[in-house]
Amino acid sequence: MNHKKPVIAIDGYSSTGKSSISKEIAKRLGIIHLDSGSLYRAVTVYALNHFLQNNEIDLKALSEHLADIHLEIRNIDGNLSLFLNNKNIDTEIRNPRISDYVSDVAKQAFVREFLLSFQRNMAKNGGIIMDGRDIGTVVLPDADYKFFLTASPDERARRRWEELKTKNIFLSIEEVKKNLLMRDKTDSERLIAPLKQAKDAILIDNTNINKEETIALILSYIN
Repeated sequence: MNHKKPVIAIDGYSSTGKSSISKEIAKRLGIIHLDSGSLYRAVTVYALNHFLQNNEIDLKALSEHLADIHLEIRNIDGNLSLFLNNKNIDTEIRNPRISDYVSDVAKQAFVREFLLSFQRNMAKNGGIIMDGRDIGTVVLPDADYKFFLTASPDERARRRWEELKTKNIFLSIEEVKKNLLMRDKTDSERLIAPLKQAKDAILIDNTNINKEETIALILSYIN
């Protein structure tokens, strides 16, 4: 790959700061950032709006209506916004209700296949940093740089707990940790594109370093 601007893949566990770190790196390198998780959340939004029955998503119906889902990333005043069928869903995808269903939607092979071409298309001209759980292994196996972020479960639970408090969501730290470990298990054990470190990815453990130090460490490999 001889892009003028690099293609960077960042994978890792939840609450390791993947998205906020990727966003900041994108800003500093003058490239775009795509949080692949937001795409799965977008499909989940559509599924909940159209195919929710008895608190369960009708996955068969969803698989038959993928052609009705039009995702678009638009540049609004220098910030990238995600649109689902012409509607800005940046706020909607962060609703805790979406979090309850997104893992189930994300492990469906037909959903991953549907989003794969969208993600690869975004990366084909270079100049992008994409974060997720299978970017370096499945989505962009030829990325110029690959990183895998990890941190101890206790530290990740603490970060997530702090983040939830700022959103006025008050759970015990034990509850938060339990949810994180359950998510880890689902992501790592799913049959389709499980969360795992690509063989050529650089492992970054940020248990004991802050966001700024993590960014500096990643940039030191790229520069």
